[in-house]
Amino acid sequence: MYNSVNENSSFEDNIPELDMAQLQKLLRQQAQRRPLFENVTIMGCGYVGSALAYYWQERGHFVTGTTTSWERVATLSELVSQVVLLKGDDASALESLVQGQDTIVVSVAPTSSAAADEDGYSNTYLATAKNLVKALEQAPRVKQIIYLSSCSVYGDRQGNWVDENSTIVPQDHRSQVLYEAEQTLMQANQENRKVCILRLGGIYGPGRELIRMYGGLAGMIMPGTGDRVINWTHRDDIVKAIEFARLNELEGIYNLVDDSQLTVREQVERVCYKYGLPPVYWDVSQPGRRGNSACISNQKLKAAGYELVHPQLQV
Repeated sequence: MYNSVNENSSFEDNIPELDMAQLQKLLRQQAQRRPLFENVTIMGCGYVGSALAYYWQERGHFVTGTTTSWERVATLSELVSQVVLLKGDDASALESLVQGQDTIVVSVAPTSSAAADEDGYSNTYLATAKNLVKALEQAPRVKQIIYLSSCSVYGDRQGNWVDENSTIVPQDHRSQVLYEAEQTLMQANQENRKVCILRLGGIYGPGRELIRMYGGLAGMIMPGTGDRVINWTHRDDIVKAIEFARLNELEGIYNLVDDSQLTVREQVERVCYKYGLPPVYWDVSQPGRRGNSACISNQKLKAAGYELVHPQLQV
């Protein structure tokens, strides 16, 4: 299905404030490499996509934002130039969407019901990727695709370091789908059109602070040692890195995480200390929660010239 709502943006302060000074720091000179205003599309205007839409709209781009829900159309109409009601498994809708676009950001995510269903998960990511690649064959103007993926594709590395050259061995259906979607989109990379994959850590920021995630553990006794390493990516860094990728026409795969590489135990301790909460105790006699544990290297993105807005975990 393909439905659009055209509306000039009248901004409201309903997007949490971005650290605009930091976001601008490295981008002013680079902006001369690209046209001042572009047609940009954000496929999936959720937590990250909405912040990116706000950032780009304020800078004069013609921003098209997509959603799969009619209920979101009115809200998005205040953030973007055009709202498109679209599902990624609708090939004809994607063909219409990409026409006349300069940059496309893919920031899709399944609904809660689709996330639990293997077919729904595949339709959200893999079908979207396949249909987008096909649609791009008839859209020569598009010069940049930026896809938000996940560091979860690395799986459990038992706390060891990994980078973009590490072998990927998906350990579950979700990781397999995400990796296949990456590989599918990379097929669209060519001399006049760059494809950039940003692998994100856990996403946090305004409205998704760590106190909301860890505060409920205060004073509790948790099983295990809490030594699992979880990598995080602040929302502001995602917005800035997308703009950095666009201005520099980055291609290939880049990890986007902060420098922290803290264990769950260390993260919880910081949250409890900052907010004056009772500490969390760990019972090493009980098996801890299983999950991915890896130290994700961000050196490739830094070598390209990117500087993190939040290099350390914000608690």
